[in-house]
Parts: sequence; C-alpha cells; structure tokens
Amino acid sequence: MKPISEMSMEELAAYVCSALEAEGIETVLSGGCCVELYSRGDYTSDDIDLVDRFNGGHRRIKAVMERLGFREYEMKRYFVHDETPYFIEFPRGPLGVGDAPVREIAQRELCTGTLRLLTPTDCVKDRLAAYFYWDDRQALAQAAWVAQMNEVDFSELEQWAHQEKMMQKYRDFLQRIS
Repeated sequence: MKPISEMSMEELAAYVCSALEAEGIETVLSGGCCVELYSRGDYTSDDIDLVDRFNGGHRRIKAVMERLGFREYEMKRYFVHDETPYFIEFPRGPLGVGDAPVREIAQRELCTGTLRLLTPTDCVKDRLAAYFYWDDRQALAQAAWVAQMNEVDFSELEQWAHQEKMMQKYRDFLQRIS
C-alpha cells in the first residue's frame, strides 16, 4: 500500500472510502474534490467531502479515521493527518442534491481502494444547488466545467431544475456552457 504522504487526493479519498466501507459505513465523494476530478484539475480543492449516505454515526466514523491515523479538527466534522495537506470533511447526510435524493453512484477503482462518487450529472446538480440557493457564482462556474468535460444528462438536469423551481437560473447555466 502506498504511504498516505504519497497519495493523490483521489487515492486518499478511495483509501478512506474503502476503510469506512469495510466497517459498514457507505460514503460518497461530493463537493469540490468531486469537481476537481471531473474538471480534470480546472478547479482545485484542499478538502475531501465524504457524505455518509445513511448517517452511520460520527462515533463510528471517528473510530475508523483514528485507526487510519487521522485526528479530529474543529467542530467534529473535519479530520487531518500529519502526512497529507488534505483534510477530510463529513457533511451530514443523507446524500442528496437540492431536494432530490441521489439514486446512482459512480465508482472508480484505484490502487488504494474503491472510490464512490457522485455521477457527473449529480455533481453538476450539487454545484447548481449552491448557485440556485446561495447565488454562488463560483459554483456556477464549477457546474459548467463539469458539464463541458463530461457526459451529463441534460434532460435530467432540466427536470431537476424545474422541480427545484429554478428554471431562470438553469437557463443562466445553459448560456454559460453554450
């Protein structure tokens, strides 16, 4: 196994995701790290957001993270390790984008384990939700990068935006990527 100090962000995410999975805690990568992977580095992140799909409990996550050499940092949501600059955050589940649950999970096999992550379409939804509800213009740019560099389901995106009652902002997104 590769030392943590030599792991890329994606490898570290897979390593932690697999260790948690072995203990019955299913996590899915979302947020900025997911954008970084799908944008092929056009966006960079310094944290790894792993959402506990079924809210398995902070105590169980903490025990696994401590076995991996991580320690809690600030407000019990973040974990740091002396051998990596990346910190790991566990946003509260359940996993969803806007008001919609996530139904399909993408998967990547790496030398450090199996990484479960949002699909490109759900990654776009995740970023658009930040734009829709908090007017986050950076999130709009991230959604555009992911959509331009990956195969996404635009009919699903449009249906989702309609359900979120955000069609005007969805049109802003479409203008940005055309």
